[in-house]
Amino acid sequence: MSAGARAKGRWLRAYAVTYLIFLYAPVLLLPLFAFNNSAVVAFPLKGFTTRHFSVLWNTPVLHEAVFNSLYVGLSTAMLSTILGICAARASARFDFPGKKPIIGFIMLPLVLPEIIVAVALLVVLVQLGLKLSLWTVVLGHVLVCTPFSYAILNSAFLNLDRSLEEASLDLGETRLGTFFRVTLPLVAPGVIASLLIAFTISLDEFIIAFFLTGTEPTLPVYIWGQLRFVAKLPSVMALGFILLILSLALLFAAEFFRRRSERQTGGQGGFL
Repeated sequence: MSAGARAKGRWLRAYAVTYLIFLYAPVLLLPLFAFNNSAVVAFPLKGFTTRHFSVLWNTPVLHEAVFNSLYVGLSTAMLSTILGICAARASARFDFPGKKPIIGFIMLPLVLPEIIVAVALLVVLVQLGLKLSLWTVVLGHVLVCTPFSYAILNSAFLNLDRSLEEASLDLGETRLGTFFRVTLPLVAPGVIASLLIAFTISLDEFIIAFFLTGTEPTLPVYIWGQLRFVAKLPSVMALGFILLILSLALLFAAEFFRRRSERQTGGQGGFL
């Protein structure tokens, strides 16, 4: 390796480390302020306490917001993944008129500003006379999450060995039976990835939920409301720390099931 290549490698590593520090440094502050015995989120630290977590435990409104977010996130993940499976299967296996424009239309929410999508959805729902509720939030989140599900599942279907499906059909299995017994188990890592990503995006999404939620706020909308009160910030930091731990646990669980699925199907790739 030449000296120039080694120098570029060092600069690239330095850039990557600096980028990661900038990206994750605020996350590392969460546990510090979550256990800090002070009503103000600032240095110096005053001492160790768990009272901020007790505040969370004794806040019924927060519990309702968490339940709402879980309900919306799970519903969004399932609906987005089902739509992503249908679109990815059709795109990977068949050629039909208008295929590229249709796929481009499905992926359009990725490039549109979320606030534009949220306002447009709000206007449409109001004109249709629909009452704002958790299901209107689910509809908005499905619109945003379906492109991610399609992108993941399309790769999974494209990498699938078609000879396995053909062998199943030659042995007398129906197309529907082949899909559920052969195809779906083989693309299971992509399905799991789609569910996890859609759930994560829905759980963290704020703008669409802010515009489309009714009297039942999701967790991001609840947190936004608490940021107006300085005294609530320590408990918000404690809540952020809990969400961080749950996210890491979810990632480890996803990796476990991904590796298990690879051992069962003989795959060698990740979710993508």
